[in-house]
Amino acid sequence: MAAIAVGAFGFYKAAEIFSPGRYPYAETYELPYPEEKVKEAIVKFKQKNPEYLVPKITIQNQGSLDLADEPTKDPSYWYKFYFYYKSENQILFTWTSSLSKDKTTLAFVSINNGLDIGYWKDINKDFSGADNKEQKKIFEERILNKIKDELKK
Repeated sequence: MAAIAVGAFGFYKAAEIFSPGRYPYAETYELPYPEEKVKEAIVKFKQKNPEYLVPKITIQNQGSLDLADEPTKDPSYWYKFYFYYKSENQILFTWTSSLSKDKTTLAFVSINNGLDIGYWKDINKDFSGADNKEQKKIFEERILNKIKDELKK
């Protein structure tokens, strides 16, 4: 019985090591729109809801920096977006990527506690089952569904 448990754990860890992509735990949502339209909808959402804009951040309590929404440098096929939950004092990291001409992936990757960067917790990895489910529900209600509404306009 112990050998089976050890073997299962070893298989789980091996799968984790070889999981595809840079963000293998991200919760992904497929949107039936071109990526440019999704990015525009996110920008409009933030303009209409400035409470989701990330204030100045620090790194190891040093400096005062802006956390920019921008394309990733390596690899360059993701466009990263950050959102802020003021009441929880949390930053959310998300990205978009084109699946095809008319489909885009929006990924919810991680949450940083506080405005000092470096305290990220990955969705689908670092939260308990109930907390993870709750975080995704909050993201969907506060942000994703409103972006979808913006896309329908």
